[in-house]
Amino acid sequence: MKKSIPLFVLILSIFLAACSKPTVPTVAGPPPVVVPPPVEPDPAQFGTPFNNVPDRQDATIYQVNIRPFSQQGNFAGVLARLDSIKALGVNVVYLMPTYPVGIVNAINSPYCVRDYKGVNAEFGNLSELRGIVEAAHSKNMAVIFDWVANHTSFDNPWTTLHKDWYLQNGTGNIISPPGTGWNDVAQLNFTNNSMRLAMIKAMKYWVLTANIDGFRFDYTDGPPLEFWRQAVDTLRNMTSHKLLLLAEGSNTGNFTVGFDFNFGFTYFGQLKTVYNNNKSAQVTDSLNNVEYVNSSNGQQVVRYLSNHDVNGSDGTALDLFGGKKGSMGAFITCAYMKGVPMIYNGQEVATPIRLTFPFTSIKIDWSINSDVTAEYKKVIAFRNASAAVRRGSLTTYSNQNICAFTKELAGEKVLVIVNVRNIIVNYALPAGLSNSTWTDVINGGSVALGTQVSLPAYGYYILKL
Repeated sequence: MKKSIPLFVLILSIFLAACSKPTVPTVAGPPPVVVPPPVEPDPAQFGTPFNNVPDRQDATIYQVNIRPFSQQGNFAGVLARLDSIKALGVNVVYLMPTYPVGIVNAINSPYCVRDYKGVNAEFGNLSELRGIVEAAHSKNMAVIFDWVANHTSFDNPWTTLHKDWYLQNGTGNIISPPGTGWNDVAQLNFTNNSMRLAMIKAMKYWVLTANIDGFRFDYTDGPPLEFWRQAVDTLRNMTSHKLLLLAEGSNTGNFTVGFDFNFGFTYFGQLKTVYNNNKSAQVTDSLNNVEYVNSSNGQQVVRYLSNHDVNGSDGTALDLFGGKKGSMGAFITCAYMKGVPMIYNGQEVATPIRLTFPFTSIKIDWSINSDVTAEYKKVIAFRNASAAVRRGSLTTYSNQNICAFTKELAGEKVLVIVNVRNIIVNYALPAGLSNSTWTDVINGGSVALGTQVSLPAYGYYILKL
């Protein structure tokens, strides 16, 4: 017999059934949208891109070390001497680092960068820095900045905001560049693509913000070539600008990634041995091939007698290359043989005092050795005027004591003979050059050559047909 269901239970059951929701199959929706952080836009272009940046073969570079360059040691001191730089015949002004310098672990090196987008208040402000660039452009000179890509200061904001952008030891501490002894700077991690992109973006920032015409890249043998290829490709895509890109490195792979210039470390070192260790002047001949491996389309090696590093560590151009007379002959080989010349500030007045690191107390005396300045002007003026010197084919005739060569292009022929010894040297002319008459480029007048020529101690000839 069935039991009857109480009325209140039946009503409750109906009510619960009415309130219950049917089971709906779950359908997977789209994944949540991850919004990337906003990309900081590039700054607006300041000024008008410079139209007269020289071709890589035609450059004459002048390095400005801002601290010793003037009594003020600042941007105003550089601006005041731009006419003097121009008067030398220079067409590329290279400014050493203008960025704020680190304090933590630091030794006041301008290559210890605290802010890639900042201006060192020691030198002035952005407006004054722009003023140098604009004034140089008005005088038909390009301007390149120094860029330190391998490392930063230990108090660069990146060290706290992006610690993974740096190499670290086993305990997680950021380290200095291994094996260098550069304990004031922090080594960046080039396997980190975010760091690389930020670095390249900061390079672009200065092209736009200060309207500069390229960079001298410090210690390019540190970061990998893949990074430099990425950086160079990005900069070359700024098609509104013709940029000059100088690698301070000796790796001939730098040519393959697109740099305009490599640094002539080996040429400088070998030329020192010629002047100081009686090495044959012919040693430079092989370097005209070795240093140019992988080069194409007029890519050049920058050759020099001095710069901010070797001036302090090795000595002045006068110390290393036979005083005023010897160093002038050595400069002629740098400027005429095969390469682009770079002059370190003060070299043109034969500064006898080393501009030692950190370049804070010693100042260049611009009033001395006007005769040397006049000779530099003549040598550079002829280089600027001679397509054969800048772009012509090279034939060498050097021996133990004489660096001799010709440069030829389109019917123009130039003969250079430099005595690298501090004694009189008689040089037997090769058959193709003997019994001929030339014009003396430096002193004027004609020079009749027989079968040999006698050169005084550290003497030189620059002759043209």
